[in-house]
Amino acid sequence: MLENDNPPVGPADPPPPLPTAERPRAAMWSAISWARDLAFSVLIAVILIVFIYQPVKVEGTSMMPTLTDQERIFINKFTYHYGLGEIRRGDMVVFWYPRDTSKSYIKRIIGVPGDEIRIDEGEVYLNGRLLQENYVPDIYRDRVSWGPDHVPPDEYFVLGDHRSSSNDSRTWGFVERKFIYGKAVFVYWPPDKLGVLK
Repeated sequence: MLENDNPPVGPADPPPPLPTAERPRAAMWSAISWARDLAFSVLIAVILIVFIYQPVKVEGTSMMPTLTDQERIFINKFTYHYGLGEIRRGDMVVFWYPRDTSKSYIKRIIGVPGDEIRIDEGEVYLNGRLLQENYVPDIYRDRVSWGPDHVPPDEYFVLGDHRSSSNDSRTWGFVERKFIYGKAVFVYWPPDKLGVLK
């Protein structure tokens, strides 16, 4: 039977304490590292908020039940602003109100350039076909008629989901592309509504 010449292995000895003169230097480097990480985190947050995502508060009931008054959402400003994604039917967009650009509205894109829109007692017809709108409950529908009319180039037809409580394209017309600055993508408050918008 062979015996192990090595001494038994026990718990590692703690490193010797730093000399007194080096302790302030180590504390200083720790503070610098912490400050650097904080600054980097703030920079990333600023980039996200300024260039990509912006938090906004929903005011009013025109997008119920999808969005309710005082909900907080994130909008994506990057996609539309830099032309990386086209505006599609069904998108919930944030735009400057054409009649007063100091105000922002949020509505749903119903018609894109070239589409023919007709509303017959609350039923929306897109290019001659009845539009199936599962996001509009019966209790939020109205009996308003509008059109028919074609959406002009570089403009959009928008409606609120709460048809009987929405100030939208039926009243003041189409929205020019230049006024649309974001797409609603995510609800972050209240917590029970947390999730991606569709």
